[in-house]
Amino acid sequence: MFELTIDEFEVLRTQFATSKRVGTRYVPMVFTEQGIAMLSSVLNSKKAIQINIEIMRAFATSRKMLIESKDLLRELRALDDRVNQIFNFLLRKIDALSQRHFDQTRKKIGFKRKDEE
Repeated sequence: MFELTIDEFEVLRTQFATSKRVGTRYVPMVFTEQGIAMLSSVLNSKKAIQINIEIMRAFATSRKMLIESKDLLRELRALDDRVNQIFNFLLRKIDALSQRHFDQTRKKIGFKRKDEE
């Protein structure tokens, strides 16, 4: 379970055409697919189990739609490649900065005795 971001909540609100004046005044908590599966081991009432099954079907349907949508899949792969490039670039820069930091000789701090100078 996790809390939606403000942006995710606004998208959700517009998808269901809810008013800003009526309804939820806080960002809701939502379940992941695995969270729903774990919830089913706790719930005992027939109605709760039936709702759980419907939610799991919704997850399965959305996953199927995502897989079947070739355009969206292509865009996600391109985005994934771009994100990987950015992370690799950042990691190389961080490595270079940390290597430069270790290569520099540092002056000792503190007082020196006259015989050390």
